[in-house]
Amino acid sequence: MGVSRLDVIYRRLLLTKLFIGGWGKPEDLKRIFEFRKIIGDREKCKSLVPEDYPVYISKTEEHSDFHIHDGFFISPLEHWVPGILPPEALKARWSCLKNVSDLFVMGGALILESTVLLHWLERGGYWPLGMTGISMGGYMASLAVTNWPKPIPLIPCLSWSTASSVFTTGVLSKAVNWTELEKQYAINSVYEEEITHLLEYCGADSLRMGTEPLKNADTIESLLGLSRGERPSVGQYTETGREGEVEQGPLIGRGPKGGRNGDKDHLLSSVNNSGTSLDTRSLYAKSTLHWKNRNSAKCFRPSLHRESISFMKGVMDECTHMANFSVAGAGGESERGKKALNWILRALYPIGALDPVPVDTGLIIGVQAKEDAYIPRTGVLSLQEIWPGCEVRYLNGGHISAYLFKQNAFRQAIYDAFNKFSLKYPN
Repeated sequence: MGVSRLDVIYRRLLLTKLFIGGWGKPEDLKRIFEFRKIIGDREKCKSLVPEDYPVYISKTEEHSDFHIHDGFFISPLEHWVPGILPPEALKARWSCLKNVSDLFVMGGALILESTVLLHWLERGGYWPLGMTGISMGGYMASLAVTNWPKPIPLIPCLSWSTASSVFTTGVLSKAVNWTELEKQYAINSVYEEEITHLLEYCGADSLRMGTEPLKNADTIESLLGLSRGERPSVGQYTETGREGEVEQGPLIGRGPKGGRNGDKDHLLSSVNNSGTSLDTRSLYAKSTLHWKNRNSAKCFRPSLHRESISFMKGVMDECTHMANFSVAGAGGESERGKKALNWILRALYPIGALDPVPVDTGLIIGVQAKEDAYIPRTGVLSLQEIWPGCEVRYLNGGHISAYLFKQNAFRQAIYDAFNKFSLKYPN
């Protein structure tokens, strides 16, 4: 199945860029990865948000068959990972994706914030409760339901099992600021040498992706009328290529640790051994030039774009893949078998607990567009593989056309999911 030309053309008309700030602080990524292990376990997650967590309502509009409440509450994520949220997001009202890490922060915050709202609705006597959303909203609704300890209808529309394909092979990959991401990945060794080793998700679909990002990128570029040479990338050579030739070592691997000071110490040692007198200003200038040349070599290595895409997929799968929130924790040997199929665990970094699926996957009805260029499904575990028993309905067309013209299909899925719930859980 091809991709929708409307999706590609629509994305081309938008000039916005994603992740303009880069990956985010390495320390933030480390904290998020550690917290993911907690919220990925429903039993642990249950204790993170009290049932009486305070919600403040500032305005209520009462209509004949529905009410609209306007209010706020302090995001519980601030209590558990202090300082990770930007100030404007503390009251659970606003979020933006300046850094890659912001997407993971938003997901963790939403899981806890959804729990606050569901508790609040239960206290108010509202029933039955359900979750739905479109595109990223559908994905976030899925995250929220995996951690709710009761059966609940879930209707994710135009979303899938992971965000990694969205930003590496979908049309949104063209909006990613790869120039900044590649530069940061090349210069700051902590991403490759430390963050990579914290990634525990390495499922079958991560391995299947392989060169898929490049194949899909070419497909989308051909629809946009771009040649491969027109794709902007820090990984491309300069016209002269001289900076990339200054030092060949970093093009293959990284040298000894020690960074800038290590380079300066090496220079000092060499000069002292030769018996040459020291001019500190000249020496510092040489050291700085050496450091810049070394960083330039890193930034212009041919494999940089591919490495950055692989790293993006790794961190995205770690924090957004439903399999990280989706293997039942109380299912005996058969569930352990599913876990073994969906996960290839790193020997040094095993996950200690089985993670949760929604309590009743029979209440899930997903709605997908067959030619969706925003949410690629090729090479990615399907919702049915991760949540056996769920239903997925497919619409003709792409992401944009489904959103504009297929709203009735979304509403029908919502009605059907709630009907299933009412029949199965009448009290």
